[in-house]
Amino acid sequence: MTSDPYPKLTAAEHAQVGWYVARMAKRCVAGEQVDRSDLERKVDRILEGARKREAK
Repeated sequence: MTSDPYPKLTAAEHAQVGWYVARMAKRCVAGEQVDRSDLERKVDRILEGARKREAK
């Protein structure tokens, strides 16, 4: 049995991650030189919070 690398997300977390991914895609369309690291950190923070919540 393999463990799922992604934690269960609440509806609000799903919406936030979807919004950030859409913004990252928009920045990719603008060009490869555009920085997306701030949005990637926000998504990572949401996933880390969900992992901590699942560990409880």
